[in-house]
Amino acid sequence: MTGPGILVAALVLAGLATMALAPLRAADAPPTIAALLEPIRAKYGVPAMGGAIFTSDGMVEMGVTGVRKAGTTVPATVDDLWHLGSDSKMMTALLAGSFVAEKKLAWDAKIVSFFPEIAKDVPAANRDITLSQVLSHHAGLIENLDWNAFSAKGSLTEQRLAVVRIALTKPAYAPGAFHYANTDYVVVAAIIEKISGKSWEELIRKRIFEPLGMKSAGFGGTGTVGKIDQPWPHFETGMPTPFNGPLADNPAIVNPAGRVHVTMTDWAKFLEDQLRGGEGKKALFSNEIYGPIQTDQGDGYGYGWEVVNRPWAGGKALTHSGSNTINFCVCWLAPNRNFGVLVVANQGGDKMEDATDDAASALILRYTGAKSP
Repeated sequence: MTGPGILVAALVLAGLATMALAPLRAADAPPTIAALLEPIRAKYGVPAMGGAIFTSDGMVEMGVTGVRKAGTTVPATVDDLWHLGSDSKMMTALLAGSFVAEKKLAWDAKIVSFFPEIAKDVPAANRDITLSQVLSHHAGLIENLDWNAFSAKGSLTEQRLAVVRIALTKPAYAPGAFHYANTDYVVVAAIIEKISGKSWEELIRKRIFEPLGMKSAGFGGTGTVGKIDQPWPHFETGMPTPFNGPLADNPAIVNPAGRVHVTMTDWAKFLEDQLRGGEGKKALFSNEIYGPIQTDQGDGYGYGWEVVNRPWAGGKALTHSGSNTINFCVCWLAPNRNFGVLVVANQGGDKMEDATDDAASALILRYTGAKSP
């Protein structure tokens, strides 16, 4: 290039350099995650909502908006604990995978083989049900039981053994068809407890939470009873529940199916490990463990994950929502594009599916710049 063209090019480059050095005005800065979520929170009347974007390398950004309890001015914070509901299932699936990695368990192992004491009472059609079928909700087991009725049957391990007897000897459906069931993951926990001699609670801490640095992880409702020191749960109407604290939840027997609470930071640590494991990067376990967990085992469900295809994800996306009816959350992973998002809220009900989906969409658009999620 010769003549005036060189000068024009030089001026353009100089201008770009000047722009790069100039301080960014507040009006030009992208909104914070909190500002992005606030209109969505207000639209649906949710007390508090938080969200985060992360990759396999760690947290990108996160934020929270709203109050811990409706009718108060106590703000929710990024360090608060959030209830994960059924998003606890993917943690139980990975815990089962840790035993598969040690050759102490196999995805195709027959469930009845772990409980020979009830084998003769199990209908013939159910004797071939495998761990894979239970994890992917294809075992035909009843969706839920009267969980409170098991509280008098001893320790949590003993309670879960009692669940196994009912679930396997009195199946609700023929094996093979998809029926989403919390009972499935209580049975998985019972298997793990049977082969290890330890409780699911102890094992999940030692094998998953502690290695990933998830120091905030615990079980049950959040906060100190009567104190607004954590997000308070709310009914679909937006009214706060009569009480908060550990017992503002389902019975502890269903911990493996939906009773974990954790900070957004620590939940992201688990999900980041899922990205790494699914991508074949260094993770808690080998890709041979994450592969089946994140693969459609039939009807769009893996082990604790829904498996779908989305253009913004570059193909396969993993998702799951969770709720104990008074809290709600959702997460999405895009393994092919190495990122994920999570959304948490302290209110339950049907409308929260739309609320958290809108929030997740906003986070996905923020990261990808796509026109539509």
